[in-house]
Amino acid sequence: MKNLDSFALEKISRNAKKAILGTLDALLFCLSINISLLLHFESFTYLFDPYTYLEVALIICVKLIIFYAIGMYHNISRYTGLKSFSLAVKATIFSTAAALVVDFLFGFKQLTHAVIITDGSLTFLLVVGSRLAAGRLIFRLNSLNFKNVPERIIIYGAGAGGSSFANALEYNRQYRVVAFVDDDSELQRHMINGIKIYNPKHFQSLIDRYQVRTVLLAMPSVSRQIRRDVIAGLKHLPINIKTLPNLDDVVSGKVSISEIRDVDITDLLGREEISPDPRLLEINIKGKSVLVTGAGGSIGSELCRQIIRHQPKCLILYELNEFALYKIQIELSEANREVDLAACLGSVTDQNRFHEIIDRYQVETIYHAAAYKHVPLVEINPEMGIMNNVLGTLVAAQTAIAADVETFVLISTDKAVRPTNVMGASKRIAELVLQALANEPATKTRLIMVRFGNVLDSTGSVIPRFRQQIAHGKALTVTHPDITRYFMSIPEAARLVIQAGSLGQGGEVFLLDMGEPIKIYDLAIQMIELSGMVPGKDIEICFTGLRPGEKLYEELLIDASNTWVTAHPKIYGSYEDRIPWPKLLPQIDQLLNACYGRDRVQVHQLLKQIVTNYQPSQRPSAAIIAAKPVLSGFSGEHEQNG
Repeated sequence: MKNLDSFALEKISRNAKKAILGTLDALLFCLSINISLLLHFESFTYLFDPYTYLEVALIICVKLIIFYAIGMYHNISRYTGLKSFSLAVKATIFSTAAALVVDFLFGFKQLTHAVIITDGSLTFLLVVGSRLAAGRLIFRLNSLNFKNVPERIIIYGAGAGGSSFANALEYNRQYRVVAFVDDDSELQRHMINGIKIYNPKHFQSLIDRYQVRTVLLAMPSVSRQIRRDVIAGLKHLPINIKTLPNLDDVVSGKVSISEIRDVDITDLLGREEISPDPRLLEINIKGKSVLVTGAGGSIGSELCRQIIRHQPKCLILYELNEFALYKIQIELSEANREVDLAACLGSVTDQNRFHEIIDRYQVETIYHAAAYKHVPLVEINPEMGIMNNVLGTLVAAQTAIAADVETFVLISTDKAVRPTNVMGASKRIAELVLQALANEPATKTRLIMVRFGNVLDSTGSVIPRFRQQIAHGKALTVTHPDITRYFMSIPEAARLVIQAGSLGQGGEVFLLDMGEPIKIYDLAIQMIELSGMVPGKDIEICFTGLRPGEKLYEELLIDASNTWVTAHPKIYGSYEDRIPWPKLLPQIDQLLNACYGRDRVQVHQLLKQIVTNYQPSQRPSAAIIAAKPVLSGFSGEHEQNG
């Protein structure tokens, strides 16, 4: 049998469907009134009075008008739910009240108040029952498409999220819910939409009974630790674990609640997020002209998404990469048409271009996210990394100061702390530039630095690389069994950057609480298991050895003694050693000249001179490599556009 998409019903116009539904309701109204009259008179004697037919016709017309006005014919009947139910209640109450008014005005002979009230109750039952029956009938017809047998799933979580999801899937062709599972003993043995709620200890028997291959986690409000524990308890079962879409995406309209996605490692990493402070989010944004450099990068683009939600007067996207700029401009313009957007191609090292943009849009706040941050690439190309990270920050900051920009926030990195690579050293010099300029008496701009570790799913980071390797059945490459990194979600990092920028007076380094560091090896194990495979059996893990400039561990502080707690529980402030501007500027000039001259020996000497705790690491010997390399390993370093 053909599926519902090919039925003639799907090709009927909306107005025709309304007419059909209205006709069916008119027949139901007629049936309801006749049953009410029969119950009242206990015989068919009312049929012999000609006034009865006039009264019935008038009441049916009144009820149809009320039902139409309430909106009963604006919904598609197969999607019955709470809204349709409430509309039916409303329509029945108002139509019954209208019938009583008509009775009062015209003085019906047969349709007494008692008959009309009985008719109202029967109307509600018949209308709701018919809608439910029609929906179930269409669903059954749809299910007869043998090429598309719904996948049976178990929902873990019988709370609001699970029941809402089950309702959303009621007429879905892809999935059929066969059971709920919940840890709450109060919910067990109860039912949702006729589907029983079981204790988790019955999982294996449910999987065997219903031949289930997918379990859906519907626990949007539980802590990340509880989710970890639940997933750990399911790993031994022969099932795929999926989850609901992110609630933020559902609210924003990006996805539907019925869109199931695989459980991802990003669902389990990191610590619990604290709700942001709306006041801190708006201080530097609301009603202001805001510019983001590196607007197409991982952090830059997320900063733009967060900023546009807080009603800036204008948002300027400054980006060197044309395609990255195009992508974020299209995304933001579709998400919010009320905020003025300006997409500007340009490099942060181009002072004339940057000054022109700041002047044209009267910029008040700058978030400087443009940087080269991929450690191995900057190590191979030190001159370009220094030019982008050091010169770019110097040009951007000096231009902002000259233009009287109110606030300038630099996105820094944990690799700037006791750096062992060129990227980290260049970002530490960028911090020193802002610290020195902030101390200059003529500086009115608040120059603020925010330092944090790796962000999940950023461009070039370990997680997308692992996903790609798993998808191709290749070994996961880790540089060292003990290498650890801090991780934070991109949205939370962006929110904390914005809030930190509101806390500073100028010259401070703010540190984001990154939670506990995570071993990259453990991360690889979890990603293989979440893919339904066995580490060492289905997918190997290969150690390739630390790369030049790569640390085993990262730090966020240079000197812990100068740290203080801010008004935000996840943001800490720090005053760290500075170099006065008159002393720093000649050193930077020498460094940049060495870069222009491609004199790498002098470049490294000057880096050590400026960043006194810079200790470039050497490539480790082959002795520490536990297995032969398969591909170049990724250890969590991330890159943002410059």
